[in-house]
Amino acid sequence: MEPFRKRTYRSFGEFAADLRHLWARRKQVRRLTSGKGLDPAFRERIMLAVTRVNACRFCTFAHSRAALQAGMTRGEVDTLLGGGFGDCPESELPAVLYAKDWAEAGGTPDPEAERRLAETYGEEAAADILLALRIIRAGNLTGNTVDCFLHRVSFGRLGK
Repeated sequence: MEPFRKRTYRSFGEFAADLRHLWARRKQVRRLTSGKGLDPAFRERIMLAVTRVNACRFCTFAHSRAALQAGMTRGEVDTLLGGGFGDCPESELPAVLYAKDWAEAGGTPDPEAERRLAETYGEEAAADILLALRIIRAGNLTGNTVDCFLHRVSFGRLGK
């Protein structure tokens, strides 16, 4: 059986920690996902950058559609999912690159990069960006964990 190579939750505790983090901020999550705080297209660029790193097929589909509904073009979506950033508005590029680096580091923030993020966007917008990152990470890892389970079941390796 070929190994499953996408990032998943390594333990229930890791999953629970993400859920606790998001639950404690549920009002902010609701505000952010309802289109307040960050411009919806900006939020989707951030989420697509993280999703590209984590390669969640469910999130790729859902956030590609959300990005198109937020006004992004199919070309912009495809460029981001292909690892390119040339179509990002210049004002959003630092956050999108931060999102990619954050995801590549497994959700571990670089304190200096996080400081620059707050300096660039202000404390409130930076907090919204960081929350968007946590939301999409939780979605990506949950989707990939489900996919890993399905992968094992399809190869008859569950419990072996």
